[in-house]
Amino acid sequence: MKSDPRPLIAHVVHRFATGGLENGVVNLINELPARRFRHAVIALTEITDFSRRIQRDDVQFIALNKPAGHGLWIFPRVRALLRELKPAVVHTRNLGALEMSAPAAWAGVPVRIHGEHGWDINDPDGRSTKFRLARRMYRPFVHQYVALSRHLAHYLVQHVGATPRHVAQIYNGVDVQRFRAHPDGRGVIAGSPFASSELWMVGTVGRLQAVKDQVLLARAFVRALELAPEARRRMRLVVAGDGPLRAQVEAVLSDGGVAELAWLAGERHDVPDVMRGLDAFVLPSLAEGISNTILEAMATELPVVATEVGGNAELLEHGVTGRLVPASDVDAMARALLDDFADPSAARARGVRARAEVERRFSLDGMVAAYGDLYDRLLAKAAARGALHQRPT
Repeated sequence: MKSDPRPLIAHVVHRFATGGLENGVVNLINELPARRFRHAVIALTEITDFSRRIQRDDVQFIALNKPAGHGLWIFPRVRALLRELKPAVVHTRNLGALEMSAPAAWAGVPVRIHGEHGWDINDPDGRSTKFRLARRMYRPFVHQYVALSRHLAHYLVQHVGATPRHVAQIYNGVDVQRFRAHPDGRGVIAGSPFASSELWMVGTVGRLQAVKDQVLLARAFVRALELAPEARRRMRLVVAGDGPLRAQVEAVLSDGGVAELAWLAGERHDVPDVMRGLDAFVLPSLAEGISNTILEAMATELPVVATEVGGNAELLEHGVTGRLVPASDVDAMARALLDDFADPSAARARGVRARAEVERRFSLDGMVAAYGDLYDRLLAKAAARGALHQRPT
């Protein structure tokens, strides 16, 4: 049987489930021309039903079911797998998958890329000495880094020791056809207990985990209604997503006496419709790279309030396309919510400007083209040095 001449890209992630990083992988695989590249997704732990979002039928999914901890013992297995697959590119993402660059080098993979997408709760600002040392330890196995924000690019150069020419900065892109404003201003979210057009709906979308800090939003919602009791008649909160923080969010809302004014919608597979059912969007994270959900909210013309962490300030211009508040500051977020509630015309104007900014700087087509060009350039360099033709068998 004739071999397929298209280079295979093996995308290596910690877990392939609902999340911004994984959403970016889905978009990239779906949108890169099938005539140019083949793809495989390798998850160190598990692959969930989220994989169904990939629309191509020629993508291989492999779950290694690795337990927690360093994966040195799994290196021989990964090396054997990569020798069998023979990818031209291994593209690891975030610290949880970085160690797989070592067995990729051992297997003779010609192009090894590592993407830094953002921080987690164990290192929300990139200051952990242990994690910096880990990234430095694996640096010799990485040919090229991709940083999703200027903040992360600076980190890789200044604290990991990557040379600037080996760091490409590529922003996430958003599908501006899938995410767009509701033609009537705001729709009704399926299953929502809040259907009245008189209400003002503020919400967030994301996994309920510590780094996303939806507890802060719950506290800010309670505080906003304490500061402006008259807002209780119209202001409602939507929290879409599920995860370990759910009980804590529910407790904050219940203790604050506003449980009936909030809806915890659980994990949703209709995020564009959820966005179109809001009047304003909030991202209360403790750390971020380049947030897909901020971009999706901007594309939906929603006024956005976000914490000033990571790459958020690269997406939003305070007072122009959104509002930025300090992380963990309940009062600042509460007042930002009340400002948008009190002046919806100004809030909507920020949303319109945000949509224009997404179309100009953060389109999905632009992101896909940047990755495609990067893959082509690195493959051409590998071919020039003979690496594509001299791989071990």
